[in-house]
Amino acid sequence: MNYQEREISRNSLEKHLNVLDSDEGIRIENKRGFIFINKTAKRYCVDISENNHEEFIYMASVKEVLSFLLDKIEHSSKIFSY
Repeated sequence: MNYQEREISRNSLEKHLNVLDSDEGIRIENKRGFIFINKTAKRYCVDISENNHEEFIYMASVKEVLSFLLDKIEHSSKIFSY
């Protein structure tokens, strides 16, 4: 299977989270590292990867994910859907 990665805007992040399938993901590139967001049937998995350390956080809703990301996404961050 061939996935195409495309950059998305911060304004459309909520929309992409709402329609995220289990075989898709979102990657956020910050100066400090990466944030990966995937979705299982029941919850979202947010993987924070900084300085060769990963932390996995699980959330039940898009609202929780967006609230969590507020202070984690830098102004210069790039957001990709894949």
